[in-house]
Amino acid sequence: MKKLLSLLLCVLPLWAMADKDTPKWANKCKKAVFTVITYDENNKLLNTGNGFFVSEDGVALSDYNLLKGAQRAVAVTADGKELEVKHILGADEMYDVVKFRVEAGKKAPAFLAIAATAPAKGETIYLLPYSTQKDPGCAAGTVKETSPLPGGHHYYTLGIPFNEKSISCPVMNANGEVFAMIQADESGNADESYAIGSSFVASLSISVLSTNSAALDAIGIKKALPPTEDEALVYLFMRSSSATAEEYENLLDDFVEQFPESSEGRIRRATFYIENRKDETHFRMADEDLKKALELDKKKDNACYNIAKLMYANQVSESPYPYKDWDLEKALEMATEAYNIDPLPVYQQLRGDIYFAMQEYGQACECYNEVNKSNLASPTSYYGAAKSKELAGADCGEVIALLDSAINLYNRPYEPQVAPLLWERAQNKEAKGMYREAVEDYSEYYQTVDGQVNDLFYYYREQANYKANQFEAALEDIQKALEMKPGDAGYLAEQGAVYLRIAHYDDAIQSLRAALELDPNFAACYRLIGFCQMQQGKKDEACENFSIAKDLGDEAVKSLIEKNCR
Repeated sequence: MKKLLSLLLCVLPLWAMADKDTPKWANKCKKAVFTVITYDENNKLLNTGNGFFVSEDGVALSDYNLLKGAQRAVAVTADGKELEVKHILGADEMYDVVKFRVEAGKKAPAFLAIAATAPAKGETIYLLPYSTQKDPGCAAGTVKETSPLPGGHHYYTLGIPFNEKSISCPVMNANGEVFAMIQADESGNADESYAIGSSFVASLSISVLSTNSAALDAIGIKKALPPTEDEALVYLFMRSSSATAEEYENLLDDFVEQFPESSEGRIRRATFYIENRKDETHFRMADEDLKKALELDKKKDNACYNIAKLMYANQVSESPYPYKDWDLEKALEMATEAYNIDPLPVYQQLRGDIYFAMQEYGQACECYNEVNKSNLASPTSYYGAAKSKELAGADCGEVIALLDSAINLYNRPYEPQVAPLLWERAQNKEAKGMYREAVEDYSEYYQTVDGQVNDLFYYYREQANYKANQFEAALEDIQKALEMKPGDAGYLAEQGAVYLRIAHYDDAIQSLRAALELDPNFAACYRLIGFCQMQQGKKDEACENFSIAKDLGDEAVKSLIEKNCR
């Protein structure tokens, strides 16, 4: 009988140790080990496995393949409590490890302290399984081999028989500290287990580069933000172009929760509400965020500036949503408050933009000119000053000088963003009577946009060429306009006028009559046909067309009638 009992004791599994052999800390530490249950997009069971907590705020470690493809997961603790997995904190597919945080609730979960040092070869260690029993039944063994991992971490071969149910369970040192996590083994050697250092798994994190992580993308559960505010802000920026509106809004909520003292987070969330959720509820939420940002920002000017910028942008958008006193006057008040705290050029630029939107062009120009005296002078500020002067009725020469300054900040060959400046300068030169110079700017514009122009471009350049007495060039331009829009009576009439100036009277009459076929009441065409006929010695026909022009209300024909038709 004694011999049989001895044999039975030999074949019992190691974790069926007597209570006296179980470490004193085991019963307490077992509460930190839990079962993980994962679900797919249809909320159907996907996988089950193990994990354990390593912090009081619900941070836990487990194996990556358990959560790969999961859209939802819960941690079931030893006392049967289900905790939803809230965020993925990091993942490494190569080492098959994952770090996540659960929604812990008011009561902090039991957790295991991570050992500060690796155990020595031959040291006694303990495998702590998931257990709902009073006695967790630790399996004892020794460290057989230690291999280095990046960052000063370790990988272990343990003298503990492998069991699939122990995958992702913690391995403890004699002091009750976790130093490793059991991993799946395909070697077929059931006499030993392999474990990855828990410090390595705990070091996993989300970073700016995680936006391109295939391992993280394969998990459908929401990812956490990077741990530092600066990194998280960059991460938000990078995700703003790829995330859906709902995903990005959730990220903003997470940022505010993770960094409650950050005014920038409040500003960004308010911006999202204003630009994407144009309704009373979200504008009220945006207003609350902006007020909180103003409260949090130690340097009030930055918050005032951002608030002013949002109010201004909302007012000048195509369909602004009105909310309380969010108008241009309020935006100007906030921008001026920012400027009074710290007279930065960027604040003055915004004040100029707001004055411009309010059509107070003189004050707008003063603001832009101040910016132009600073190191923030840019094509935008010079253009703002130029346009303000133009709309305030200043001499075209002053406007041209400011546009020169804006364009001179670019190098040739010009980038496409210079095209609007060239166009504005061409039009002001034309208004100033600098017709040949205007043609040069129109042609520079053409080169800058790589010839991607419409019929109006050719019409405007034709007008400048015509006024510069460059009639052959004018004729080429109006003909190109007609090629792009052949049924335009105005272009046909303009072609006729150019033909007239180079004494091609028959061609002129043909163009003008074609215009009249499209618009029989085009009075100027009758006058120009009559002028051509007068040059051809056809006085009676000319006077007849002059008379029709007069009847249609053409005032310019009266002098021709008085001079030629009495």
